[in-house]
Amino acid sequence: MTTRTLVSPAQLARPRARYVYWTVLVLVLVLFTAVFLGPLYWMVTGGLKSTREAVQSPPTLVPSSFHPETYARAWEVMDLARLLLNTVWYAFGALAFQLVLDVSAAYSLSRLRPVLGKAILGMMLATLMIPAAVLVVPQYLTVLDVPVVRRNLLDSPWAIWLPSVANAFNIFLLKRFFDSIPREMLDAAEVDGASRLRILWSVVLPVSRPILGVVSIFAVVGVWKDFLWPMLTLPDPTKQTLNVGIYSLAGGVPENVLIAALTIASVPTLLIFLVFQRNIMSGLTAGGLKG
Repeated sequence: MTTRTLVSPAQLARPRARYVYWTVLVLVLVLFTAVFLGPLYWMVTGGLKSTREAVQSPPTLVPSSFHPETYARAWEVMDLARLLLNTVWYAFGALAFQLVLDVSAAYSLSRLRPVLGKAILGMMLATLMIPAAVLVVPQYLTVLDVPVVRRNLLDSPWAIWLPSVANAFNIFLLKRFFDSIPREMLDAAEVDGASRLRILWSVVLPVSRPILGVVSIFAVVGVWKDFLWPMLTLPDPTKQTLNVGIYSLAGGVPENVLIAALTIASVPTLLIFLVFQRNIMSGLTAGGLKG
């Protein structure tokens, strides 16, 4: 089986064609690298500039003098340690609830085959077509006065955790992976007398670590980068997330300190991606083939 490419090997064998090919490739790579890394470079160097240089126009590409102490000042002035702990608490709490409930829902749809299971999955996926902004008002009214229990969840972690629990995209990813698990493996566990819950815990979850890693990363990053919902539901400054806390204090600090704080807030999610990028790709494609 031959692989068709944009430029054939015969054309690449010609010196002129090879020169043009590598020139275009390098230019495209440099262009896309500049587009993606340019804002990061601007943000990091903005925190190293003095206050006057950070706001001057036209801006400088390279700081005339470096001020790394701006990052320490941003950490202290904006109380980033407290905001960081709050965000970690909300993110990993949401992760715990998502893993328990989304895994249960996906396993039920994949292996227990409930009545109208396909229709239920279809309605779940249909919610992905609804813009997130449309759901803000009904979600806010719900956490303001939760039906049945009649409780106000504002300024509590539940206001962050509960709306993030039922994630249709994560349920779809998990179900697709569970569908790819060989039926013979599950039948063997049933023959040995394992219950449905035991099969999930001892057979399904151990082989599902790639997709569980992807869902975990999506859950943590989803809460970490969210801004509008925490701003609405966490008015208490002592309970705000990293993004909302920095926004609340933005008006009282110099521009270079604000940029340094934004850089620090971006570091955790960048590290998560760089460390787990292989897990993300392998998890997304793990359920593509059966066997």
